[in-house]
Amino acid sequence: MKCSVISGPVFQYHNRPGHIECWDRVNAVLRDLPAGVTVSAPAAADKIDLLRVHQPGYLAWLRRQCTLRSAYDTVDEFGCTGGYFSGNLYIPGFLDANTYLTPQSCEVATFAAGSAIAAAHRALDGESCFALVRPPGHHAASGWAMGFCIVNNAAIAAAEALSSVDRVAIVDWDVHHGNGTQEIFYADNRVLYCSVHAEGIFPHSGNADECGIGSGRGYTVNAPLPLESTLGDYACVFSELILPALERFRPDLVIVSAGQDALLDDPAGGMGLVPGDYGILAGMLIDAGTVPAFVLEGGYGQSHPEAVRAILGAVAGHREQKPVPVPSDAARERVRRLRELHRL
Repeated sequence: MKCSVISGPVFQYHNRPGHIECWDRVNAVLRDLPAGVTVSAPAAADKIDLLRVHQPGYLAWLRRQCTLRSAYDTVDEFGCTGGYFSGNLYIPGFLDANTYLTPQSCEVATFAAGSAIAAAHRALDGESCFALVRPPGHHAASGWAMGFCIVNNAAIAAAEALSSVDRVAIVDWDVHHGNGTQEIFYADNRVLYCSVHAEGIFPHSGNADECGIGSGRGYTVNAPLPLESTLGDYACVFSELILPALERFRPDLVIVSAGQDALLDDPAGGMGLVPGDYGILAGMLIDAGTVPAFVLEGGYGQSHPEAVRAILGAVAGHREQKPVPVPSDAARERVRRLRELHRL
């Protein structure tokens, strides 16, 4: 299968030195891409693309927050910490305890969302594509920012794709639950949202019984796993829960919210995956007949570039020749209950 990457230096302009969600983590991946992988320049999303997912008032509020404020304007009328100048260096302000903004953040976010859309278009044309973008998106809900995320890139790509296809699936393997993506599509039967994540950590959502409402009931599939879960547990979730859900749903497009922060060395994780495991999970999706569009979410450890290489390698047809471990009894029982809940 053809594979490509969308990324570029525009993503360095949303940055805060010392923050784990920084340009360096994407730049490290770009320096370590497999030979022969084509890298295309990012494309910006239009306002109408953002409005398919986000409330107009929220987008206007974001724009105001990105407007450069006067020196030492530390708190605005919304109670948000503002940025200030230290010499010639602009120190970004924060929307919450961990989501920062620079004057360029809104513009950079439109390139992240637009690149996710472009990756989805390539997948629809039969070419798997990885949008290596930032800021990430899956915690951003229709009306608020959260958890490093400003706009929801994967959700924007899914909503844009629904203008030309009938059904889109989003598979989220970030270690944190994508509460924003879930909120956006919770009542929508055109989007199947499947998330495997660590239970009991930020953002403290994604319980098994969160299945959707109204016409969207049954189209949200959450698989929370205990901390320190390994490939055997993840593979069990994929083979026994996510892949059967995809087979029943029959999506026209699969978008992966690809956060590689379940790696053993990730400072924000607590899970037990190693880089090659992501290639195995990607290979399971591909071998099930999907052409995934990958959109970067988390991933902050030193082995993150190696994990992305493994994903791209799986797209190119390379499979790591190692046996998948047996899942823990706890994971097997959880998956059994989830299969009953979702009638799989």
